[in-house]
Amino acid sequence: MPNGTDEESGAAMSEADFLRQLQRTFEKLPNPIDLYLISDKTRDDVFTQTNRQIVRAFRELSDRIHFREYDISHDFARQWEVDSAPTLLISPDRYGIRWLGAPAGEEGRSFLEALLMVGMGESRLSEQSKKVMQRIEDPRNVRVFVSPSCPYCPQQVVNAVKAAVEKPGLISVEIVDIQSRPEMADEYAAHSVPQAFANDILIAQGAQPEEVFVSSLEKMEPQTIFIPESDAERVETDLVIVGGGPAGLTAGIYAERSGLKAAIIEKDALGGQVALTPVVENYTGFKHVGGKTLVDIMVTHALEYCQIYQGEEVVDIRPGNPISVVTTRRKFESRAVLLATGATHKHLGVPGETRFSGRGVSYCATCDGPLFRGKRVIVVGGGNSAATEALHLHHTGVDVAIVHRRDNLRAQEFLQRNLRDNGIPILWNTEVKEIRGKDLVEEVLLLNNRTGEETVYKAQGVFLAIGYVPAVKLAQAVGAAINEDGFVQHDGRHRTNIPGIYTAGDVEGGYKQIVTATGQGAEAAMTIFEDLINPYWHETTDATESGAPVSG
Repeated sequence: MPNGTDEESGAAMSEADFLRQLQRTFEKLPNPIDLYLISDKTRDDVFTQTNRQIVRAFRELSDRIHFREYDISHDFARQWEVDSAPTLLISPDRYGIRWLGAPAGEEGRSFLEALLMVGMGESRLSEQSKKVMQRIEDPRNVRVFVSPSCPYCPQQVVNAVKAAVEKPGLISVEIVDIQSRPEMADEYAAHSVPQAFANDILIAQGAQPEEVFVSSLEKMEPQTIFIPESDAERVETDLVIVGGGPAGLTAGIYAERSGLKAAIIEKDALGGQVALTPVVENYTGFKHVGGKTLVDIMVTHALEYCQIYQGEEVVDIRPGNPISVVTTRRKFESRAVLLATGATHKHLGVPGETRFSGRGVSYCATCDGPLFRGKRVIVVGGGNSAATEALHLHHTGVDVAIVHRRDNLRAQEFLQRNLRDNGIPILWNTEVKEIRGKDLVEEVLLLNNRTGEETVYKAQGVFLAIGYVPAVKLAQAVGAAINEDGFVQHDGRHRTNIPGIYTAGDVEGGYKQIVTATGQGAEAAMTIFEDLINPYWHETTDATESGAPVSG
């Protein structure tokens, strides 16, 4: 039989196994799941049709799922105070959980988790989160704004649903699809996703670890860190990898294949910047592949080897023997730590950028692009990311132009040719001096750095793709040296100046390519394996004590 047929058969078998496992899971649920779709018979739109298709697929898996559809004019809609369609209610007699739009795309994952939590009648919150939830005594109506193309959104949706299941009489949740309800997104100025509001107060911008979300919900204002009230569960391992991007995922695979026990910790979406890239071109084996698709392949591969702790943030690393790594949920004791923390978006630092973040200023076309369909935006930058973002926005139906401070792009010629072929204009030698508006972005003050002329450019969105800053905060806290370019300094074999602490990927500089990051992750894992067999720092200590010269 040809190889292609074997692979297709294997993939089908894997999907069949997953569906059978899902069926068995639903059969064990103690509670029925009642789904009610409120539709509008005057317009059977794509969101209504998508709801029917998704619910039908789940109903085929289990008779524990019950489904009814009512028109928005029906008394049932008034009973549950539904005033727009389509709206999907999940067991409304027990929980205040509803979808405004449809749980499509990335939200299919969070919809599945919501069904399982409702069927089990359990929130699955950590003990730390439950302690915080116990302190909430007043009602909270939570609205989470999402996009089906946003890989970060499911994490925040699941956080909100957990809260609603934990305190059903007090917490209600509306998941708002910005493509289905753009007018609501405009009303809340939610022009980036995910954003969460409680009682119409902004409590979170971007995805958060579970404990940070419930802390924000309790305090009714955005929180950035959660300190456990007591020691969390203790995990012993050979290697802790901080960061779930290509470097970290690859390191986990190679570490485990070497015989080491590895744990990957990622506070945000797995895949890092790749998960937000609309299209990845010429990654070995793929001429074109969606960034999220590539990430899913990598994560699936890594999960065959090692444990991934997603939604946890590392708050402290204490060198020693063992090295102690404290997260927002637990404590790890490890023989080595690999910092694969990647990089974060660079900021322009101009007036209006911070004020309009999430209100027209965005760093992710994949996440926020659909909200700007039919609107005018600029993409700031001149590299591959800027070109890719502009092309993605253009194909989404956005009127887009590129603003670049030089007279030529750094992007690959293939991307530049695509920009020309699609008629995307480029404003050369131009810099953004200010982003203006009332509640949302309305215009941008531009400066031609050749002529000194200033112009006002009318735009509803500003997408920034001007590069990245290495995420070195943890490295600095642990005492690792930083080089003059701001990256973690290493010896060429990914060792830092702190014994047992290693680095890989964008955080150590070099070429910003996915294939480079994966190679560095593999190299670092093999170095760590060799060092744990024969620790180089013991040799250094012995040589120093004997008076022998120490190189380097």
